[in-house]
Amino acid sequence: MARVTLSGVTRRFGAITACDDVSLTIADGAFVVLLGPTGAGKTTLLRLVAGLERPDAGDIRIGERSVVNDTPAQRDVAMVFQQYSLYPHMTVRENLAFPLRSPVLRTPPEIVARKVSEVAEVLRIAHKLDNKATQLSGGEMQRVSIGRALVRSPSIFLMDEPLSSLDAKLRAELRIELKRIHHDLGATLLYVTHDQIEAMTMASHVGVLDHGRLVQFGTPREIYENPVSLYVAQRLGTPRINILPAGLFGAGPRGAASIGLRPEHIRQGEGHETRVVRVEHLGDQTRLHLDFQGHPIVTLTDVHSTAVAGQTIRITPHNPLYFDAAGARVG
Repeated sequence: MARVTLSGVTRRFGAITACDDVSLTIADGAFVVLLGPTGAGKTTLLRLVAGLERPDAGDIRIGERSVVNDTPAQRDVAMVFQQYSLYPHMTVRENLAFPLRSPVLRTPPEIVARKVSEVAEVLRIAHKLDNKATQLSGGEMQRVSIGRALVRSPSIFLMDEPLSSLDAKLRAELRIELKRIHHDLGATLLYVTHDQIEAMTMASHVGVLDHGRLVQFGTPREIYENPVSLYVAQRLGTPRINILPAGLFGAGPRGAASIGLRPEHIRQGEGHETRVVRVEHLGDQTRLHLDFQGHPIVTLTDVHSTAVAGQTIRITPHNPLYFDAAGARVG
């Protein structure tokens, strides 16, 4: 594995700047997730590291070496795409072995067999090695797709929303698998997603992108608890942060235009009267949907709560976040 460093990387497509002066260090062995909505520049940044795109400005280093002029093969990276990209006429064993048999690597047959066996065990698909790819479930196919990258032992793994085409249950299972694989292999991963749950549960560090710019980089907890802007605050958290006028609960800090309240940062039983609009019992949590002076608020309460729609309760903010009119953090 190796450290990857981006310095002032910019990529333009005509009048559109897909990546704008991005500087980022991915430590050796880190699991870095790039988070943002469609059009934020996540996939372009991944393709720049892979060598599928060339930057218009800036430098990209893998280890101590600049790779801006290197081909994808010379960079020693492995990429996992959103689609499975398997050869349907081949068995799982043949699909896993295929990258090792390339003319570039020229891996001896006995090493191919050993690596395929090891990766199949890691991914828990050893019992499927002789099955054709078409005989696999969606989750198994994505495991094989990930395995095609793992057999190579590259400098860095690049993953472009590999779980987005799976159903919710499989996504949850493979999130755990990917984190386990990262821990077991000590691999360096750069992972792209728009799913904040994937970012929160898997990443050692998260980079939040907004229109091609890296607006915050840190651990998931740092970004969740101390966002630099309203945009960043809205990227993480389920349910989403409540955004309300700054003076709704009393005077805020100077320059504040809005107050942000995480659902768990609203105390109940004291303060301002509000009306319960709807109660959602979700098993592991209960959400209250409130109406406070015409503003909708979502908060969390005890899982055994007996609250009902139409009831009046009292709430008060706890650890609020404040933002100015431009969305920058204040206070």
